[in-house]
Amino acid sequence: MFKYVREDIKAIFERDPAARSSWEILTCYPGVHALIFHRLLAGPCWRLGLRWLARWFSTIARWMSGIEIHPGATIGRRVFIDHGMGVVIGETAEIGDDCTLYHGVTLGGTSWNKGKRHPTLGNGVVVGAGAKILGPILIGDGARIGSNAVVVREVPPGATAVGIPARILAKDEDEKKEAEQDTQAGKKDFSAYAVSRDMNDPIVLALHQLFDHVAKTEERLAVVTERLCEQGIDCGVCKKEEPLDAASLDKMLE
Repeated sequence: MFKYVREDIKAIFERDPAARSSWEILTCYPGVHALIFHRLLAGPCWRLGLRWLARWFSTIARWMSGIEIHPGATIGRRVFIDHGMGVVIGETAEIGDDCTLYHGVTLGGTSWNKGKRHPTLGNGVVVGAGAKILGPILIGDGARIGSNAVVVREVPPGATAVGIPARILAKDEDEKKEAEQDTQAGKKDFSAYAVSRDMNDPIVLALHQLFDHVAKTEERLAVVTERLCEQGIDCGVCKKEEPLDAASLDKMLE
């Protein structure tokens, strides 16, 4: 138990620049308090079949920290629950090593049936504030879930998911190369609140491409119409109209 606490303190120093001392972390970080209750009291009681006592300990931890961890949940090592208020972790949820959860995160179920009904988080997953991960889905190692996202489908390892419902962001080539270099150099790729360097929303990218295509098509149509009018052919659109301002539309999506 003491080994887990030491690892948790070290992990918090690595991921939270506001941490100043081990004593401050032990006494003032609700995520640490909730994990201690879960690992030392609620979890062992649940595995021993003392179900009511386990739930009672988890309720006490919720009163103290604002974090509700079901005693049946499986939580790995060096997990950091930052701020923590409003975090809910369901009975069959599984959290891997080196994960980070911010306030308002829910690892919830979508079924009333017994059995596995909560998500599984791989190692090194970062879940932003207010995100909801629902159902028995797998979030791959190193994945990032953006703040307030609602995830109902599996997320591949290393991917970033944002939106409602969550969509997988596209990575550009420079970001992919930089991530590979960091991995080869042994650097940890940690994104606070799961904010990546370049949030390439696939819907926004598709709209940018659509606007560009419409603008180019309009230019070609204007040339064809002008040539037809010069030949005396009435095509009904000889009157010049305002062209589509694709640049302004692009800026609205930035």
